Amino acid sequence: MPGKDQDVLLTFYDFPAEHWKHLRTTNPIESAFATIRLRHRRTKGSGSRRTSLAMMFKLGQSA
Repeated sequence: MPGKDQDVLLTFYDFPAEHWKHLRTTNPIESAFATIRLRHRRTKGSGSRRTSLAMMFKLGQSA
């Protein structure tokens, strides 16, 4: 059974797939992780697992 907000939640899929990566969200969790994803791409994931986790922790704190 569909939820009462299903139409609103699925509006994202009304846009062409090539536009999805450009759409932004106001979800605070998604916004915080956007900062981490951007930095991870810039550094190309370099470093050890430990340094990557430390970087994500510090970026998460600042976001």
